[in-house]
Amino acid sequence: MLTGPSSRLPCNYASGRGCEREKLSGAMTNDPQTSGPANPAASARGAELASDYTVSLHYDQRLYKQDIAGSIAHAHMLSKQGIIGEDDADQIIVGLGKVKAEIESGDFPWKPELEDIHMNVESRLFELIGDVAGKLHTARSRNDQVSTDTRLYMKQAAGDTVMALRTLQEAVVAVAEANLETVVPGYTHLQRAQPVLLAHHLLAYFEMFDRDATRFAAARASADVMTLGNGAMAGVPYPIDREFVAKELGFSAVTTNSMDGVSDRDFALEYLSAAAISAMHLSRLAEEFVVWSSEEFKFLALGADYTTGSSIMPQKRNPDFAELARGKTGRVYGNLFAMLTTLKGLPLTYNRDLQEDKEGLFDSVDTLLATLDVTTGMISGANFNADRMRQAAESSYVLATDIADYLVGKGMPFREAHVIVSELSDKLIDGNRYFKDLSFEEYEAASSLFGRDVMEIGVDSSIASRDVLGGTAPGRVKSAIVEAKARLQEAGK
Repeated sequence: MLTGPSSRLPCNYASGRGCEREKLSGAMTNDPQTSGPANPAASARGAELASDYTVSLHYDQRLYKQDIAGSIAHAHMLSKQGIIGEDDADQIIVGLGKVKAEIESGDFPWKPELEDIHMNVESRLFELIGDVAGKLHTARSRNDQVSTDTRLYMKQAAGDTVMALRTLQEAVVAVAEANLETVVPGYTHLQRAQPVLLAHHLLAYFEMFDRDATRFAAARASADVMTLGNGAMAGVPYPIDREFVAKELGFSAVTTNSMDGVSDRDFALEYLSAAAISAMHLSRLAEEFVVWSSEEFKFLALGADYTTGSSIMPQKRNPDFAELARGKTGRVYGNLFAMLTTLKGLPLTYNRDLQEDKEGLFDSVDTLLATLDVTTGMISGANFNADRMRQAAESSYVLATDIADYLVGKGMPFREAHVIVSELSDKLIDGNRYFKDLSFEEYEAASSLFGRDVMEIGVDSSIASRDVLGGTAPGRVKSAIVEAKARLQEAGK
């Protein structure tokens, strides 16, 4: 009778690559039939490297809940279909429950030599319930098992990301509503362009994050297809019930082609792509926080919890959290390109390259969720300097378009009005003056179409005049906030 967990499993399962390692060790000798290693130290190191190279346990441990849930559903199905006995299934399910409890209590005996979470769970199950554990792997392969585990994880991760985005959107709406009367210069080319309400500016990010949430919801739907039952790549020769297992695990559908099923990682790419776009949006907001909190802008002050001091300059309050949010975007991009590169040359079906799908995926999930949380805190705790923002808008040339539009309203073609106001702007810039400093006589000298009502043009009237759907007029922005709240409520936030 076989007794040890390793002896109960085939050599390539007990240690992941046990058979290959034996061959590798033999290849390192001068005479594999009679001699020992030519260099024992090198041989030992080579064996250690061969052992470590394929190990994924240090990062795929986080899949233990998904792996155990998948195994329990699989055992239920095997019993229901009469493939294994009901008593055997009960023992397996109870044993898996004990394994989960050990992992969560910190008492689980992890064995790196077993390579991954799947073999650690199965080996421990052998130790707990004996040979009946060997029946669990009937009608499945590690290929469809790991794919199912990863899909379960990605469904949860995508859902968590959507919720984090909705929380950030709530914060954006709250800050926008608190700044409905705050005027800020809008920018193009990082040059002051036209005045807008700060609320309007912030709600632009609400829209970005809303599109992000839509993309992550689509990524979740892409992962919501079960691959268990595909076997190694051709299906399995047992009367399994895949729909039953899918229902047990909460999947909406099952894969329809076993070869595609075990090799598909599009669902991971879709999350990584959505993560890259979302990280880009977060980076744009972080960049504005960095710039706006500078001495040159003074548009806002970040909360003390989101700045750090300098090791040498006592006065410094550095926007390190915003800078890190901006910087971490690069690693999220890198994880997407790494996955694309891994997949680009793989023939059907499963290849060990696919083990490389997880580290970058897990890293992007962790990085993005942390950045969303930090950004929510930063925007909620930011102190916006309304006086400084208005001063920046008024001490600039942001009214030039409004003055050109005034002439258009008097019947002048826009191109002609553009030339007149451009010349006025040049004179003001040369004299270090602004439109608010112009007298009516100066306007009248530029064009006889100017009436005294041109003197009423200011940042507030400019903003109010943009009374179109999607514009910055106060009434439109208030309506946008109402709509944003309704969209969040519909989304469950």
